[in-house]
Amino acid sequence: MPIKPVNVGIVGCGNISGIYLEAGQKFDILNIVACADIDLARAQAQAAKYGVPKACSVAELLADPAIEVVLNLTVPGAHAEVALAAIEAGKSVYNEKPLAIERADAERMLALAEGKGLRVGCAPDTFLGGGLQTCRALIDAGAIGVPVAATAFMLGHGPEGWHPNPDFFYQPGAGPMFDMGPYYLTALISLLGPVRRATGSVQISFAERTITSQPLHGTKIAVNTPTHVAGVLDFAAGAVATLVTSFDVWAAEVPRIEIYGSLGTLSLPDPNTFGGPVRLRLATDKEWREQPIAHGYTANSRGLGLADMAYALRSGRPHRANGALAYHVLDLMHAFHDASRAGRHVELASSCERPAALPQVWPGEAEEA
Repeated sequence: MPIKPVNVGIVGCGNISGIYLEAGQKFDILNIVACADIDLARAQAQAAKYGVPKACSVAELLADPAIEVVLNLTVPGAHAEVALAAIEAGKSVYNEKPLAIERADAERMLALAEGKGLRVGCAPDTFLGGGLQTCRALIDAGAIGVPVAATAFMLGHGPEGWHPNPDFFYQPGAGPMFDMGPYYLTALISLLGPVRRATGSVQISFAERTITSQPLHGTKIAVNTPTHVAGVLDFAAGAVATLVTSFDVWAAEVPRIEIYGSLGTLSLPDPNTFGGPVRLRLATDKEWREQPIAHGYTANSRGLGLADMAYALRSGRPHRANGALAYHVLDLMHAFHDASRAGRHVELASSCERPAALPQVWPGEAEEA
């Protein structure tokens, strides 16, 4: 018997909205019925482009009783406000990353949703893609033995050379850790489980940036958040990981993510993508061996986590890109900054379940039966 699609309303019709609007055409479980934005013309343009029935104000979207899930694609500083309003209106919510800027706002969001019997989901969902799910299957099968350590690096020189309006990347709630860290941390937690403590060092290497992209070429940006963050993570299961995120590096030759086990090493793909390559090298190997991608969704499949949440709404099972996972990531990102200020390790107050692996038969009725 076909599963009834879930009605979704999108709040925020900026750069990222296009790929999510495509998801409404890709996943049968999603029925995107409305777009809203503080700039109504922008909402109208996206609705017309992607065949969405209604473009409206945020208040009108939240008041629509037909909408079950709000997809919150606003800027990070508005994530909490919009999500809380959606939950108050009786709707589940799926946020772009990060879940919120401040821990307290995220805690309020999760508590309110639990009290109302609603769901909170959050990007990134790249850990559900074919590349990282292949890594998950290899680790679970014992391909590298017991994971003992990991390294992860996101090194670049910031978005002012390509983004049309990059100022917000250098304000609290962004920077390389809050902007890109969720991809790396979500991938690591999905593979190695929750983190028990962390430490870190952070700095602002350049107090001012100059935009070289259009249309704001030449505009100066005051940098108000750390742009180089180096962290150490102790996982509850025993592995120790090193993570560096930076907007201060012109060039580097480091792996995206590697996981080191008692029997060998697994080289992971870029966690901001859905595909490969995935490479394995055991203690007995003379060279790396590329592994076949054993799962689907290797192209840009943003919206996969939202679709998984929609299926979960219909079946009652837990969804994978969930609020507890996103909160643990948020807590950990703050922990690096807290540790740098305090000069000590920070014990994580949060934890989460390791999300279930995505079955190869997903999506479809076979999983929901």
